[in-house]
Amino acid sequence: MDERIEDDDREVLAGLSTLPPHRKAHSYSQQLRFTSTQNSHQQLRKHSLDEKRIPINIGSFYNSYEDDDDFFPDSSNNHTIAGGDNYTSQTIDSGGNVDDLLQCQPLPEFIGNGGGIGIFKVPIRSAVHPGRPPYLELRPHPLRETQAGKFLRNIACAESQLWAGQESGLRVWEFHNAYKSGCGLGGRVRRGDEDAVPFYESADTSPIVCLAADHGNRLMWSGHKDGKIRSWKMDQSFGNAFKEGLSWQAHKGPVHAMVISSYGDIWTGSEGGVIKIWPWESIEKSLSLSPEEKHMATLLVERSYIDLRSQVTVNGVCSLSSQEVKCLLSDNVKARVWCTSPMSFSLWDARTKDLLKVFNIDGQVENRVDVSPVQQDQAIEDEMKVKFASTSSKKEKSQGTSFLQRSRNAIIGAADAVRRVATKGAGAFVEEAKRIETIVQTSDGSVWSGCTNGLLVQWDANGTRVQDFNHHPCAVQCFCTFGTRIYVGYVSGIIQVLDLEGNLIAGWVAHNSPVIGLAVGNQHVFSLATHGGIRGWLIASPGPIDNIIRSELAEKELIYTRRHNVRILIGTWNVGQGRTSQESLTSWLGSTISDVGIVVVGLQEVEMGAGFLAMSAAKETVGLEGSSVGQWWLDTIGKALEEGKAFERMGSRQLAGLLISLWVRKNLRTHVGDIDAAAVPCGFGRTIGNKGGVGLRIRVYDRIMCFVNCHLAAHLEAVNRRNADFDHIYRNMVFSRSSTATAAGASTATQMLRGANAMGFNTEEARPELSEADMVVFFGDFNYRLFGISYDEARDFVSQRCFDWLREKDQLRKEMKAGKVFQGMREALIKFPPTYKFERHKAGLAGYDSGEKRRIPAWCDRVMYRDTRSAPTSECNLECPVVSSIVQYDACMDVNDSDHKPVRCKFNLKIARVDRSIRRKELGKIMTSNEKIKSMLEGLNCVPETIVSPSNIVLENQEMSFLHITNKSMKEKAIYKITCERQHTVTASEEAPTCNPRGAFGFPRWLEVTPAAGIIKPEQNIEVSVRNEELHSLEVSVDGIPQKLWSEDARYKEVILVVHVQGSFSNKTYSQRIRVRSCLSAITIRADTKSSSGRRNQGGMNV
Repeated sequence: MDERIEDDDREVLAGLSTLPPHRKAHSYSQQLRFTSTQNSHQQLRKHSLDEKRIPINIGSFYNSYEDDDDFFPDSSNNHTIAGGDNYTSQTIDSGGNVDDLLQCQPLPEFIGNGGGIGIFKVPIRSAVHPGRPPYLELRPHPLRETQAGKFLRNIACAESQLWAGQESGLRVWEFHNAYKSGCGLGGRVRRGDEDAVPFYESADTSPIVCLAADHGNRLMWSGHKDGKIRSWKMDQSFGNAFKEGLSWQAHKGPVHAMVISSYGDIWTGSEGGVIKIWPWESIEKSLSLSPEEKHMATLLVERSYIDLRSQVTVNGVCSLSSQEVKCLLSDNVKARVWCTSPMSFSLWDARTKDLLKVFNIDGQVENRVDVSPVQQDQAIEDEMKVKFASTSSKKEKSQGTSFLQRSRNAIIGAADAVRRVATKGAGAFVEEAKRIETIVQTSDGSVWSGCTNGLLVQWDANGTRVQDFNHHPCAVQCFCTFGTRIYVGYVSGIIQVLDLEGNLIAGWVAHNSPVIGLAVGNQHVFSLATHGGIRGWLIASPGPIDNIIRSELAEKELIYTRRHNVRILIGTWNVGQGRTSQESLTSWLGSTISDVGIVVVGLQEVEMGAGFLAMSAAKETVGLEGSSVGQWWLDTIGKALEEGKAFERMGSRQLAGLLISLWVRKNLRTHVGDIDAAAVPCGFGRTIGNKGGVGLRIRVYDRIMCFVNCHLAAHLEAVNRRNADFDHIYRNMVFSRSSTATAAGASTATQMLRGANAMGFNTEEARPELSEADMVVFFGDFNYRLFGISYDEARDFVSQRCFDWLREKDQLRKEMKAGKVFQGMREALIKFPPTYKFERHKAGLAGYDSGEKRRIPAWCDRVMYRDTRSAPTSECNLECPVVSSIVQYDACMDVNDSDHKPVRCKFNLKIARVDRSIRRKELGKIMTSNEKIKSMLEGLNCVPETIVSPSNIVLENQEMSFLHITNKSMKEKAIYKITCERQHTVTASEEAPTCNPRGAFGFPRWLEVTPAAGIIKPEQNIEVSVRNEELHSLEVSVDGIPQKLWSEDARYKEVILVVHVQGSFSNKTYSQRIRVRSCLSAITIRADTKSSSGRRNQGGMNV
């Protein structure tokens, strides 16, 4: 009897029955199949951007099939597949084989309701994004895989250049090349920089941690991970692998921070709270030596440092934090230096180098004594012993508790103890959310700090906390200021613009990864993201100029739009803890990959069991994943795909029994990258991965695609649990760098907040990462069953292949119609038998479960997707950049190694992208030829009329003089800054003066100018004091030990001060020079170094 049934099933599988079952008068699937076949030749046409897109036969489906009103006969408006690389299909010739012709046609699709609102709304895409200002893309986002050892980490601007520190040296962009096109794939640059503005690169060095620009001496200083400081000439003739100038070993550990003070000295900070000063006198002397004397120059600087930490340490007790120095800031208004550790500040006098104040993030003065590293390590070790002892000594609460639950509790408890103790040992246990990340000074003299919880704190020049703001919940990463504006970069990729009172002016999503650097130059604020992309935002933005540029760029859309076709194969299979043969994998995947560029495979129940699940959960808590069985599957599937020859595995992710992996055809590899992984457990209170989802995110032709393999709650009645599992996965999937990916570089693991709430307004729900992808594909064992039908009825319908009747009983379709799950997603019309549940190794449809439970056959294994279409059909362009259609959706019924059948789904993708190099070139034409834009930019360069007097100042003995600056404008504020252009020493013999410029236009030590910068309100003036010290300190240092001479000098000293004045948005500056001369009588006295040291030890005193 069984043999006869199997023979009948083979006949059914060999051909389609044309007769419906006796229960129904007609079959919808039969009519759909007939319509598709009948009209196949008429539907083919050539691709043209000028053709009007009219859906074919869509009216007949709306009119004829009331129950199938959510099906569309094709998912895209064009049946032609453009020619291209060998991983894409060619245009179909209507004279070809009919079977091949039908196989390439888009399949009808079912679309779930609820997709147009909230988190399920399609992301906004356009040629020029309406939600942010137009930008100059100096360096487009490179694929992470191309940046191994070359990631950019910081930026700084010179007058005509942008400098970027990377993991192996420096890069320099010159602003006059800003709108030039890139060199392309065949150019001289490496892969990843084909579309970047042409740049110069230094010889390889240790990774650069910080940069400081010295405009006075035309030098860029870099601090490195190996503890070295290097100088680079701004005015050199750049070429390939340009070399450094002066360099020396500054610290044993990395140079975390560096700044040039108001007096030209270089201050650096490193690990352990170490702060060193490198006096300008020694640096100047070393810079004057010839290249042949390089070794001598290095030694001269290396021995000249002043170790501030040792100078404020008395009897082994130091009031400074022992944590690493996070930032250094030069206060040019009051000639001070701010030093920040993650949890505290120290304030120093830039001229005398005295410690003025130590205070914490709440503004409270501290006289702290940090615990030594040895004591801290011992405390951590003791706590770990206590945690493990308490975990191992816990008794079972009841004998009825399952082994799985006991294993999970014990292992996760121990792992949690290790993680929390390790976190505490790293110094991040207390008030981690308030860690200081960055600091900046504004033009009015205030200092602003940014924290990991998004808090912005304003301080006055004396270190008193003024007020705080919280405009965004994500961590602050960087600051910069221009005029009366403050620019803030966040870990979410958002940039906000504030005024000097802390009011939010504007905000936008600048990058799709954290903004780690901001710098001002060439009328732009340049932002650097962790992925290495650099964008320039006009200082006039946001403003009326943005709309003009958007309009002009949008008109040129066709010039910089590029289109591509890619085919993607999705495979899903619940393997039931078994293994399979190469023949089965070839039947499932290998037989259909000839025209495929990307293959994504998702497996469920790779490995189960209480012990494995508990161990997997414990490993996840400490960042570990994978298993030997999972690796076997990856290797075996790789062989079926000819991995290494035809395909390359990009990455994978395993969560307990769930496994997802992605392969890319080698000739597509240059356009695919940035793979990230994610996992969301749903089992046992959302903690165990027996149910849940694993995902991979990838960039394909600059478009983000997410693939999610799911295993949802089982059992016929658990519909609501399955819906909740999907919702939980969709909302909580946060991607980070895959541990098994071949990608190199920093993780971009941070949940990006989007929508209006990201700008500081809570008018819209936070959007998950999946919501921002251009294409999302969900596949796996969704476990939705057939309802309201018996086992025999289901078998009867299946045997006659009347799947249209079975679809009416599909739980998933019903829930999608109600908008309760997979909102707005699409699925091709199912024309294959239910894939669950089968008896292993039993061929044909007779393999359906015939045991005691007789489980009703069901389509548990499915593939759903959404692209960028907000309407059923749409043309592929920059507003709808990813348009997909399904050309194959079936199950491999001949594979019988599991109780589920493997399912495969082949997508044909049309992708539109921006040619970044061409668009930048077109932007340059707009900026230089549009008279209205030029006029608006010129109007912003207004400098308020100011009067500076006197123009000559003579100082004698302790005399103080005043410089008056008057703002004559009735509306505009004037922003001023005073620098020292040069200084002279004139001897009694009246020899020609010698010029001794200091670092960053710093003042000589004998001169004090206060305030040296600030804002003058309309029709007001300000008084700047200029004085010399009667006894000024001539200090030198040898190996960190100060050697002082107190001196009075009979020679005339003369300096040229320059008062720079600009407007709130002005890129132009009005300058006036002031001559200052000082003369004192002659005496020289040896100083008492002990008293000097004692004076510095008064570190806890308020200013």
